[in-house]
Amino acid sequence: HVQLVESGGGSVQAGGSLRLSCTASGYTDRKYCMGWFRHAPGKEREGIATILPGGGMATYHASVKGRFTISQDIATATLYLQLNNLKPEDTGLYYCAAVGGGQWSRTAAACQGRRSSDFDYWGQGTQVTVS
Repeated sequence: HVQLVESGGGSVQAGGSLRLSCTASGYTDRKYCMGWFRHAPGKEREGIATILPGGGMATYHASVKGRFTISQDIATATLYLQLNNLKPEDTGLYYCAAVGGGQWSRTAAACQGRRSSDFDYWGQGTQVTVS
């Protein structure tokens, strides 16, 4: 059973930076798509960024492209999200999520689509507040 634990959230002023971390455990293999999702007040949860294993293709929501960077350390099973030039509209609860362990085509499609319904495992979330 995959477990995900996020950390690194906080309160910052507009233009500031944060780095979120997500530590994963319980993988059956390394073939998982990892992603970050954001649930902003009054909005649906949306996929911010995803990455395939081994430093593979990353995808980004248009609103964060050029400001946020997703990366992962396979050795420590840690996923990161670097948030730069933060804006008030980036405020929300940020979740780490994973999908994998089955058909690779499903995993790759989930990474490309960034739909929360395609991801099987979720962390508890970490709050980011930008003022």
